[in-house]
Amino acid sequence: MRIVIAGGHGQIALRLERLLAARGDEPVGIVRDPGQRGDLEAVGAEAAVLDLESASVDEVAGVLEGAHAVVFAAGAGPDSGAGRKDTVDRAAAVLLADAAERAGVRRYVMVSAMGADAAHAGDEVFDVYLRAKGAADDAVRARPGLDWTILRPGMLTDDAGTGLVLLSPSTGRGPVPRDDVAAALAELLDTPSTAGLTLELISGNVPLAVAVRNVAGN
Repeated sequence: MRIVIAGGHGQIALRLERLLAARGDEPVGIVRDPGQRGDLEAVGAEAAVLDLESASVDEVAGVLEGAHAVVFAAGAGPDSGAGRKDTVDRAAAVLLADAAERAGVRRYVMVSAMGADAAHAGDEVFDVYLRAKGAADDAVRARPGLDWTILRPGMLTDDAGTGLVLLSPSTGRGPVPRDDVAAALAELLDTPSTAGLTLELISGNVPLAVAVRNVAGN
């Protein structure tokens, strides 16, 4: 499969690209900085240089031509202000959905956040972030033209992945290695029957492939 990943230089995205390339897929990472091209090539991915904060729907759709799926893994980052929570965490996700529909790519997997809620209260930047992610999730879920799956990981760590997780519509709070988040995304891409599900992910005791089959009803 040709899979386009928005936020292609992110920590989860680079792990996912490596996994996809290793199994014979064609990962394409959308990055804003052309200087990041070498990092993507090192993990077996193609780089598409495009700024999702200023690109048009047609420009993004052009990158998506021929793709089988898209993954939204972009984020403004922990040091960004409230404005970029909206332009990246919400608006870029919506732009990718618009472009996917225009390019005829139905499969859309969203990396969201635990606690994401468009009605979340509070004035801190993190509150704005949770509202932005919630609004992005709502916008994607409202599209009948997309076969969407939304993944909400718990507290991200750089521990080595174990492949053992808890995956369900509600897990409660907990940590999860970025390795296991990337592996979960790869597994979800392989499981189209998870379309229409919003799932939380933390470390647990169920092998990842089994956990995905369980939520998919297989």
